[in-house]
Amino acid sequence: MSARQTKASAPRRRAGRGALAVIIVLFVLAGAIRVGSGVSAAVGAAPQSDQNHGAAATPKTCSATDGLAMPLVTALQEREARAARLEAALNDRRQALAVTEKMVSEKLAALKVAEEKLAKTIAIADSAADQDVARLTEVYAAMKPKQASAVFEQMAPEFAAGFLGRMPPTSAAAILSGLSPQTAYTVSVILAGRNAAAPRD
Repeated sequence: MSARQTKASAPRRRAGRGALAVIIVLFVLAGAIRVGSGVSAAVGAAPQSDQNHGAAATPKTCSATDGLAMPLVTALQEREARAARLEAALNDRRQALAVTEKMVSEKLAALKVAEEKLAKTIAIADSAADQDVARLTEVYAAMKPKQASAVFEQMAPEFAAGFLGRMPPTSAAAILSGLSPQTAYTVSVILAGRNAAAPRD
């Protein structure tokens, strides 16, 4: 090969290399542009996705003014108020019952005391009456039979029989003999009836 041919082929090689470099640069620029547009699109879409994700992640709260929650809350409040009223009424009844029980207990205690006093009074009265009857019987027995018979004649037959039954037999016989036959018979029947009704061994 001559020197002239060598010099002619050298510019051609340089021109081919330059064109190849330009093509490579264009490919690189195109790739960079595509990558940049993809990144910008991804960056632009990311906030919306994050917002959607955040909105989806945020739980919905049920407010008190919700159409379904309000009736339930109202029903619960009414039930609570009703329970409170019932409890208050029960407490009032318990207190009234306690007061009534206390009053009844006090009245029963007072009644028991009154019964004991009445029993003592009756016992004292019975004892006093027995003592009075015993003393009066002694007085009639000490009287003269004629005088005692006049008094017994005016008595009711039951009383006369009661006194004569307490007297010694001799005194009772003396007074009974001074009575009229009708009175003596009536008193004798009463005395016999009492003796017949008395228990025997």
